[in-house]
This record gives sequence, C-alpha cells and structure tokens, in this order.
Amino acid sequence: MPGAGKTMITSIVVKYLHESFHDEPKVGVAYIYCNFQRGQEQTPEDLLASLLKQLIQERNDIPQAVMELHELHKKKRTRPSFDELLRTLRTVLGDNSRNFILVDALDECQVTNNGRERFLSTIFGLQSTTGANIFATSRHIPDIAKRFEGSIKVEIRATDEDVREYVRSRSSELPECVQSTTGLRTEVEDGIAVAVEGM
Repeated sequence: MPGAGKTMITSIVVKYLHESFHDEPKVGVAYIYCNFQRGQEQTPEDLLASLLKQLIQERNDIPQAVMELHELHKKKRTRPSFDELLRTLRTVLGDNSRNFILVDALDECQVTNNGRERFLSTIFGLQSTTGANIFATSRHIPDIAKRFEGSIKVEIRATDEDVREYVRSRSSELPECVQSTTGLRTEVEDGIAVAVEGM
C-alpha cells in the first residue's frame, strides 16, 4: 500500500548491494525509481537507457558494443532505438558475472502504449537470457502480480504492534494530559494503529 515503506526498502537494498560488491567490477547493479508524475520520462526506452548507463558507469572499461552504439548515434545525432538498447544491455549484462536490477514502484511505471507490460517483458527476458536478479516493489496490481507468479513475495505492512511502538517512542510529543493518563495514552495508541491500516 502507499506509504508502507517500499521505496525505503528499495534504497536499503541498493545501498547494501553497492557496499557488498563495490570492489567487484563484474557485478552490475542498476535501479529505477518509477514515479507516475514523470511518466513522459519513463518510457521503456528511457528505462533501458538508464539501466545501461548505470551498468557502464560501474565498469573500468567501456564495452565495445556501447562504444559502437554511441558512435553510430553521435554521427546521426539520434537516440538509440528500443531494440538497439536492449541488444547492448544484453551484451553488457552478459559480460558480468552477476547482475541485479531493482525497480521501485512498478505500479507507477508508464502504462500508456502498453509501456509497463513491454518493460516487464523485457526485464523478464533479460533475466532468462543473462541470469539477472530482479527485485521489484509495487502496490498490488493484478497484472503485475500475475507476472511475478512463482517469485518470492513479501508483503510490506506495519503490524499494529509496530505502529504502537512507534507512537510510544514519540509519546513525549503528545499533550501532557495524554502522557499522564495511561488509559488515554493506550486509547491514542490503539486509535492510531487502527487508523493507519499498516502504513
């Protein structure tokens, strides 16, 4: 659900992977934070280009396939096509010993012109051809859930006790009359736990 901490968890995973593999140039880590407000910038082509750019920046050398693609479009002053980006991305991923692709808020990925489905098909295709590890977060959207059938899933949701513990840790910010009355303080904790519904 919105506000449950999906983006925070994605950021923690990205940081962990970068710290764990920072000395290994043949391990690729690339991530995307989708945002429905930036839908025009998040076409499947733009998302693939972002992944490719991140994977190249971590390397000590620039792969030949990337240099050739750059030279071709530099001369023409054009942008690479979806197929060119995919082919080059597949080559770069294939050169690595391991790859991690992280996508946050997949439910906010562009949906016009079948963009999200096209991107998902591409990511799963890359996983099957290169063995890339995929990590994604999303609100529950049936077509996204269907694509991830058979994958490991974890629901991100605060328990009522998590919420109560958080409220207790901030109890000094409550009015004095609430702080000093145990029954009222418990009622506030319970009321907030119910109202936030796992956020």
